[in-house]
Amino acid sequence: MKVLVVEDDVETADYVAQGLRELGHGVDVAGNGRDGLFLATDSAYDLLIVDRMLPVLDGLALVKTLRGADVQTPVLFLTTLGGIDDRVEGLEAGGDDYLVKPFAFAELAARVQALGRRPPVQQEITALQVADLEMNLVTRRVTRRGKPIDLQPREFRLLEYLMRHAGEVVTRTMLLETVWDFHFDPKTSVVETHISRLRNKIDRDFDMPLIHTVRGAGYCLRAPA
Repeated sequence: MKVLVVEDDVETADYVAQGLRELGHGVDVAGNGRDGLFLATDSAYDLLIVDRMLPVLDGLALVKTLRGADVQTPVLFLTTLGGIDDRVEGLEAGGDDYLVKPFAFAELAARVQALGRRPPVQQEITALQVADLEMNLVTRRVTRRGKPIDLQPREFRLLEYLMRHAGEVVTRTMLLETVWDFHFDPKTSVVETHISRLRNKIDRDFDMPLIHTVRGAGYCLRAPA
């Protein structure tokens, strides 16, 4: 892993950095919060080890600034502030773990490994696009080639599912389960009816259709080749 240690105590920083390098990790060190913030936003790190009591910019402010900038790199606070309120404050600021000085390096190494095994945080998707068709999931606005398309709630859910699986064949059963929450076949043409309505709104006024029927399989929303 690539680790950034933000620690103003030179002896502690050297001790942590040397131990992590012996374990095969790449380590950079920053001696104050400002430099730590610059490195953390400018380079790709797998983990940040941050002291709370830092010169120029304290550790809490550093992590809050990173989280505000949507930098989701895991943070392990390493600090002398060990009270319950201190731990809660650190975690609420965006820290992922908290280790109090003095510490055993074996425990630090174990916590580093544990944080390294966590899956990366996935950013929430707020917009979808296929060719010139765009969907804003926050405002629930749909446009094609800039032209607004008015959709009913069920039509929006149907189109969202098709766009999330663009280029894939989705079956009638998959649509019934995810769009209508049916776990049985209602023996109606509800899917076909809604697909037809959606086609009229999405494709009718445009020369290149996006919604395609895959005979014997289902439907596929895909960009023109």
